[in-house]
Amino acid sequence: MEDKTQFQNPIDDDHITENPSGLEYPHHRGSAIVKAEDKGKIKGRALAAMEQQTTRQMDQIQEQIELLAKQAKKLQSRVEISETIYQAKMSFEPLVGHDYYLYETDEHSFILSLLSPEDWGKRLPHLYKAKVSLLADHTWDVLDMN
Repeated sequence: MEDKTQFQNPIDDDHITENPSGLEYPHHRGSAIVKAEDKGKIKGRALAAMEQQTTRQMDQIQEQIELLAKQAKKLQSRVEISETIYQAKMSFEPLVGHDYYLYETDEHSFILSLLSPEDWGKRLPHLYKAKVSLLADHTWDVLDMN
């Protein structure tokens, strides 16, 4: 007859686990190598990457701010020239998309005209200020400024 003795595990129960993936160290020969990392080095690299990314984003925001400021300045300029043109003397109804010519009189008032400086010939009756075009929002765009 065969002698059936009970198998006794030579490894102490205190040194085994049900979930070996939760161990902080390799638990068998095929495990990945676990090396202690220099936490200062890791934090330094992370901090450098964060600074590089946030600097790039801040530069993009700065460019957007400059573009918006430029657009606001251009819009303000359109408002100012529009106010001047709407106070000028005009003998016609301006149409959107057409070009007109702004002149200043000797009395420092303004006249909006259909005639370009070339149409007047050699002698201009007034001081030529700008070539303008009426936009769809009824502001004026300066095409040429004298």
